[in-house]
Amino acid sequence: MKRPSAQLVLSAYTQGAFPMAHPEEDDQIYWYAPDPRAILPIEQFHCPSRLRQTVRQRPFDIWINRDFDAVIEGCAAPRKTQQQTWISSGLADTYAELHRLGFVHTVEAWDGDELVGGLYGVSIGGFFAGESMFYRKTDASKICLAQLVQRLDQRDFGLLDIQFVTEHLKQFGACEISRDEYERRLAEAIERPTSFVDDESPIQIVAAADRD
Repeated sequence: MKRPSAQLVLSAYTQGAFPMAHPEEDDQIYWYAPDPRAILPIEQFHCPSRLRQTVRQRPFDIWINRDFDAVIEGCAAPRKTQQQTWISSGLADTYAELHRLGFVHTVEAWDGDELVGGLYGVSIGGFFAGESMFYRKTDASKICLAQLVQRLDQRDFGLLDIQFVTEHLKQFGACEISRDEYERRLAEAIERPTSFVDDESPIQIVAAADRD
């Protein structure tokens, strides 16, 4: 399988699993449900002091759902330490369909008309699964992450899944919980009467500070 259906992927997330493509195996899709599972606590999110100061300076316009295709392209692009990513063309097409259906959303950093960073994830009720992020200017993806968590808190989300703990995410308070605990929190979160957006129109949530 190289291009799972939107319905299959959505069902997997509600059961605690997620897909990843393996470029070394011709982009075949594998399904994962790690134990332990990594999450980023929403209410206990740690924003390092330097980043907190940068966020206050508002160097970029921050948008939700302005240009999904550009964000997925940025996330799937080769990086200095990773020439191939798990986001195959088949998975990108599936996430694009889920975006059109209202289940996948982006948080984007724009410098004028230039997209300089962003992230995307799957949203079901009060559950958000952060999938990938990228940046082209310093701190752009970190600012998007901080704005994501702020919105999840404002919208009464119960769970921010990050799948695996990385050194990068540890600075924000990433931690691991057991699969049983994750599935308990997941079941509660997806039943929450909330949503990441009220409709699919692009939303500017932060305007860059006037530099004049």
